[in-house]
Amino acid sequence: APGRVHPGVSDTPVTSPDLFPTLLELAGLPLQPRAHVDGRSILPILRGGALPERPVFWHYPHYGNQGGSPGSAMRKGEWKLIQWFEGDRIELFNLKNDPGEKTNLASGEPSRVREMQRELDAWRKEVGARMPAPNPAWTKRP
Repeated sequence: APGRVHPGVSDTPVTSPDLFPTLLELAGLPLQPRAHVDGRSILPILRGGALPERPVFWHYPHYGNQGGSPGSAMRKGEWKLIQWFEGDRIELFNLKNDPGEKTNLASGEPSRVREMQRELDAWRKEVGARMPAPNPAWTKRP
C-alpha cells in the first residue's frame, strides 16, 4: 500500500485475525465484525500511530500433529496466562522480564491469575469456543 502505510517498528501485540479487517480497511471495504470477531484493523499502526491496549486471546482445544496440546491463553499488557486443559494447569509469565517464558509466576500472583482467568473464561463464552471432550473410542496404548 505505497503512500498509505509508513515503514517502522511497533511493539503492539497483534495476531493473524487482525489481518482480515486490516486488508478490508486498506481496500476501502466495510468491516465485517461477525467474520473477524477477534480481529482489529492494525492500519493505525501501519500509518505510524497506535492502537488502544487490548487483551489478545488464543484457543487451541485439540492435540496437534506437531506437538500442540489443548489449551487457551491470553496476553494482557506484559502478562501472559496459559491454561492447559490436560491436568487443568495454569501458567503465568511476565513477558517483559521473561520473554522466553521460563519462570511460571502463577503461584506467586494468585489475584492476577484469577482476574486473567475470569477474562479468558468470559472471552471463550462470548465467542462460543468449543472445549475438548474425551474420546471414548480412544484408549491409551502402553
